[in-house]
Amino acid sequence: MSRTITATAQSRSFVVIPARYASTRLPRKMLLRETGKTLLQHTYEAACAARKPAGVIVATDHPEIAREVERFHGDFVITSPDCASGTDRVAEVARKLPRAEILVNVQGDEPEMSPESIDHVIELLEQTPAAGMATLATPIRSAEQLADPACVKVVFDNKGRALYFSRSPIPFIRDTPQRAGSTVPPTFNDPPLFHQHLGIYAYRRDTLLEVSSLPPSSLEQAEKLEQLRMLQSGGTILVAVVEHSASGIDTPADYAAFVARRRAG
Repeated sequence: MSRTITATAQSRSFVVIPARYASTRLPRKMLLRETGKTLLQHTYEAACAARKPAGVIVATDHPEIAREVERFHGDFVITSPDCASGTDRVAEVARKLPRAEILVNVQGDEPEMSPESIDHVIELLEQTPAAGMATLATPIRSAEQLADPACVKVVFDNKGRALYFSRSPIPFIRDTPQRAGSTVPPTFNDPPLFHQHLGIYAYRRDTLLEVSSLPPSSLEQAEKLEQLRMLQSGGTILVAVVEHSASGIDTPADYAAFVARRRAG
């Protein structure tokens, strides 16, 4: 079953946290609780600290995840097990919230996503009525990070509209730049040219429902990046650059580092 989630006439935005039970590299990661709280609860509480959303909802197809959300008194919606992606789960929640104008997709394995980042993507859509989707990026800090396929890169135009997302290093630098009058290469990514895409999306409700109804695009299938469906269908994704980069939890090492940070804090 699902909790009854309603949008009041005043509410305009909700955070939706897609939460899968299965995870190949880190089994049952949403339910890991070495800090005393599950990973999912950390993410939920971080999202609840944002100022703009009217509420936070977990979208899951697994009863154990639902029981955990009930345990920490959160809100959840049971979604279809046939949902192919987190976006599909958020869209299913959107259909139950006809008055919600903006829905923010925050991954359940992003326990350190800042509340300010959530407010920021909502504000991007509030300030740009023509855009249907917004996200964030941060400057890449090292050449190793740039080369890592797990680090998704994004390039955007002068108005902050995404041009492309890729697991490959983009843009490609044909000639190694040199500082004027020097043979010493410049400091890496200074000024920033390479940006990492952060795993947060804000959608207008109508845009979300439209995109989720489309079949996976060829670029999306090639890169395994669902945001490319939006670009390939001709949509606009706004990108704002922030300094803070939340650390997603994908591997046992990622989780161990997160636990260490929590204990140190």
